[in-house]
Amino acid sequence: MTDREDDEDQSPVGAIGRVTVSIPPGGPGEVLVAVRGGTEAFAAWSRHPIPKHERVIVVDRTSARSVVVEHFPDP
Repeated sequence: MTDREDDEDQSPVGAIGRVTVSIPPGGPGEVLVAVRGGTEAFAAWSRHPIPKHERVIVVDRTSARSVVVEHFPDP
């Protein structure tokens, strides 16, 4: 396995999470995301404010513990 493949396997990008600390304009807030066989907390930024308990999808990773999210509609 290459470093790139290992990084892609570990990446939270594309994972669904839930906001645990509201994401204000300019952030950060906090999200819990199901990754790597468990649930992990990440500092989270978004282009729009997102309130606590909303479902989100991770669209980018800015560091090992920071992500960019967007609102993910409930079914």
